[in-house]
Amino acid sequence: MSPPLGRTPQTQGNGMDVKPGYKQTEVGVIPEEWEVSTVGREFEVKLGKMLDAEKNVGILKPYLGNKSVQWDRIDLSDLPTVPMTRADIEKYRLRNGDLLVCEGGEVGRAALWNAPIEECYYQKALHRLRPLRGFDSLLMVALLRQWSERGLLANYVTQTSIAHLPREKFLEVPMPVPPLPEQRAIATALSDVDALLGALDRLIAKKRDLKQAAMQQLLTGQTRLPGFQGEWEVKRLGELAGIRSGGTPSTTEPRFWDGDVPWCTPTDITALNGHKYLSETSRKITEQGLKSSSAEMIPANSIVMTSRATIGECAVNKVSVSTNQGFKNFVPFQPVDVDFLYYLLTTQKQGFISLCGGSTFLEIGKRHLTAYEVRLPAEKAEQTAIAAVLTDMDAELTALEQRQAKTRALKQGMMQELLTGRTRLV
Repeated sequence: MSPPLGRTPQTQGNGMDVKPGYKQTEVGVIPEEWEVSTVGREFEVKLGKMLDAEKNVGILKPYLGNKSVQWDRIDLSDLPTVPMTRADIEKYRLRNGDLLVCEGGEVGRAALWNAPIEECYYQKALHRLRPLRGFDSLLMVALLRQWSERGLLANYVTQTSIAHLPREKFLEVPMPVPPLPEQRAIATALSDVDALLGALDRLIAKKRDLKQAAMQQLLTGQTRLPGFQGEWEVKRLGELAGIRSGGTPSTTEPRFWDGDVPWCTPTDITALNGHKYLSETSRKITEQGLKSSSAEMIPANSIVMTSRATIGECAVNKVSVSTNQGFKNFVPFQPVDVDFLYYLLTTQKQGFISLCGGSTFLEIGKRHLTAYEVRLPAEKAEQTAIAAVLTDMDAELTALEQRQAKTRALKQGMMQELLTGRTRLV
């Protein structure tokens, strides 16, 4: 018998009493009106078709794989076709509303099949669920996500080279069953939040596309802002900023580490996820460590840029920092707007990579960067105006991403409340 999907019992005071209207079960404390059932009692569960290279006969049909099932959506890009016999077509054809659950890999990842194409079939690495007693499939997706995020399905997994959720064990998984009207109410509430998240995802993608188009127009001079007409100049990067390198103190000397000097590594830049400003670093060195290495202090409001392996990832440092040797850093001269230079550098990645000469370990040196040519407005005022437009677009994107994160957190809280019956909708 597999272990239950239980939780620590709720308590009142110092005892173990369950509050009125609730009961202790193998799935935790739930309302008295709720039942405890199993996946196998609520759903018909059927694995998909296994590919057989030796029996490569039948009619070619679209074939959905494990990787196509993402949380709350089905990805039909690169959908293969495989031969299906008449028997296969009867067994494995998907119907609108079928719930697909990953049997391997990220066990439990699930999405509903909403028939975006007329005909499709599915592979053995997926469980297909069809309700036997009317359990709401949208609600089941929410339950599976909760189980997956908490690691509760691990009790039922068979571990080989990758994790698997065998059908016979999946059938045993206990699950709470609210009355049907409450199931629909919970599913509708969570679907409304999903719809909001989907709208935010689409809006963020659109805003990113608009920003890319604006950068293409404004940073090349194809579109000029009102009030600016002068010719743009071609300048070498060495004429726009002092270019400084980084270094790493000896890692065998404890006195060089955990001091007060921020020390930036490429991980600090990638952690920004494309955001412009760097305000802190994950590691720090001492003044002794700084003096003992080739690291240099980079003044605040400069630009730090990765120059090894991953080339051209930039950030504007809001505090003085040092960096390791995987950086080339730009301290802008007075006639140059730092934010404009930041945006300009972010558009030059392919040009920087082309200077690396096809070596297996990509690295761009100070000499190449110093001579690298770019076009920019001669007037600093125009640089600043362009940077202000792009900064405003970045601020709007950041606000949307923060709203998206808060909405995701709200959904997590709702799932915890609704899927345990702590908050009732009917």
